[in-house]
Amino acid sequence: MTPSRSAFAKRNFSLAWPLALNALLMQSMLLVDTLLVAPLGVRPLASMGIATTIIALVLGLQFALASGTQLIVGRAKGSQDKAALTKAFKSGLLINLTTAMFLWLCILFVGPSLIAVLIDDPALIELTSAYLSIARYLILITAFTQLCTSFFNGCGETKVPLKGYLIELPFNIVVSFVLIHGIGEYTGLGATGAAWGSLTAVGLRMFYLFYCLKKSSHLESNFRPSNNLLTDCRTHFKEILPIAANFMVLSLGMSVYQLLFAKLDLYSYAAITLIYPWIRMGSLIITGWAHASAINISQIIGQKQSDEIPLFVNVSIRLAMLIACFLSLLFFALSQSMTLIYPNIAPESHLALAAIAPIYILLPLVRTYNTVAGHSMRSLGQSLKVLRIHFINQWLISLPICALMVLVFKLSVFWVFAMIAIEDVLKAIPFRRLMKSTLIKLEN
Repeated sequence: MTPSRSAFAKRNFSLAWPLALNALLMQSMLLVDTLLVAPLGVRPLASMGIATTIIALVLGLQFALASGTQLIVGRAKGSQDKAALTKAFKSGLLINLTTAMFLWLCILFVGPSLIAVLIDDPALIELTSAYLSIARYLILITAFTQLCTSFFNGCGETKVPLKGYLIELPFNIVVSFVLIHGIGEYTGLGATGAAWGSLTAVGLRMFYLFYCLKKSSHLESNFRPSNNLLTDCRTHFKEILPIAANFMVLSLGMSVYQLLFAKLDLYSYAAITLIYPWIRMGSLIITGWAHASAINISQIIGQKQSDEIPLFVNVSIRLAMLIACFLSLLFFALSQSMTLIYPNIAPESHLALAAIAPIYILLPLVRTYNTVAGHSMRSLGQSLKVLRIHFINQWLISLPICALMVLVFKLSVFWVFAMIAIEDVLKAIPFRRLMKSTLIKLEN
């Protein structure tokens, strides 16, 4: 018997709230760093924004690969196949570690040249380079933590990564505050203290996840590299590549947006740096719901109950839109509180924040449908079609227009920032068509 709508809602919610809270706590690390660095002035804040944009691009690539593994783990868990779970973890870990080392070397050798291209201010170049020289080591640690997080999520144990973030966050706040501003006779390291604080906090979470993995019953007890590991990795990579490519395109696109925003005047860029963590936090709530939907769909496929999927997807999208309305109300309240949250920033930055307020208030309403539909379609094997929608609308339309606005026409921050919302409006129609055709095939 097909479960009721309420049963589907409860099933998704049980996975979604830890996933959303995980994402919020992860993003809150950047928000904490922003709040702690903001009193140091515009240049330290801008340096952190540019360096974290580069790091976020790399972490996005890692997340993309781990997200592909997450869906494979979900199917294996649905079929209760421990050997498949173990193979998925081994293959995913080797792929993530290899990718992390390559990306770390890219940052090491290409990072200084990239910073020099993006920034004209010598003092800002020095601050950004100092921050990036420390933050790049996050890449090596998160290769393991991202994979472990996706593994536990795919198994339906979303509370395990949540506990890791609950350990990490307070540790990061205390350590970063001391390292940034100092205590007693210790004067602190300034903005680079935020990088050190994040690095040590993520390291703490890594040890926690390793402990949980050792205690887990999901993996086979004989956890040694198999003779077929390289073959398994190739097969695994071929399967996750279309899924990962979707996340890579989106992550790269958002990083390009951020780099284009860096070409605005310093006060406008500082304003975007201040508001962007809040936007990310709102987006990650919806993304947590979307990930839960994808995991549940993968497990339903593993259980060979695909006839339940159309109703599940429809329930998921309707509830997601209700969440989006609530988020827009929260963003409106946030827009009225900016002078209280950031009392010490320049008046020009406050004016820029006020100018872009209508955009970030409405953003959840235009973004949510695409997010849930995209994740659901990827779990149903439509990754290439989802990729085409993202690539055409982001890379061939929205980003070139945004670049012209910034580099050629020198438009205001409102019109430049509006492109991230316009992009999602353009995607809505093709996503609706794809979802409708895919679900009709399942119903027949």
